[in-house]
Amino acid sequence: MQDVVNHVDWNYRTIARREGRAINGLSMGGYGAITLGLRNPEMFISIGTTSGALEFGRQAGARLRGEMPARPRPERTPEQQAARREFQRRPNSLIGLDGFESQIERNPSGERHTTTEHAAAFDPFHLIEQVPVDQLPHIYIDCGTEDRLIAGAKELAGILIDKGVPFDYMQMAGGHTP
Repeated sequence: MQDVVNHVDWNYRTIARREGRAINGLSMGGYGAITLGLRNPEMFISIGTTSGALEFGRQAGARLRGEMPARPRPERTPEQQAARREFQRRPNSLIGLDGFESQIERNPSGERHTTTEHAAAFDPFHLIEQVPVDQLPHIYIDCGTEDRLIAGAKELAGILIDKGVPFDYMQMAGGHTP
């Protein structure tokens, strides 16, 4: 968290405090933005998600507890598997920081959720209950009505309504496509 914020503040004209900082993401990035924002509410005035994979942490915990089946893996030849592993290890050149990110990284420690406690620590539905309402950043949620991830967006919106948290929510026609 500190590395990214410090990099942005150092390399761009920013207001280097909470009041000048927002984070938003699309799909898995939406999950990351909401999760990072709820884990670090003192860092951001606004957090948002567009078609966010908000249920990722909760589903990982359910799989670890044996409450959900493991995700089906596509069948690949050994050559395809090796090529995929190599692709996942390659740093993302769009980020521009050597060794900062590759597709294989799943959380700030660079590992997948390995315990139910770890999954809960990165579950927006768990985290939203941990942050006092007066310390929450502004929250923005949007999703397409035909997007398979809309159930998570609606559920998080319902929790925010129940807690009396002001937020913005938008849904519009469309699926999980650019």
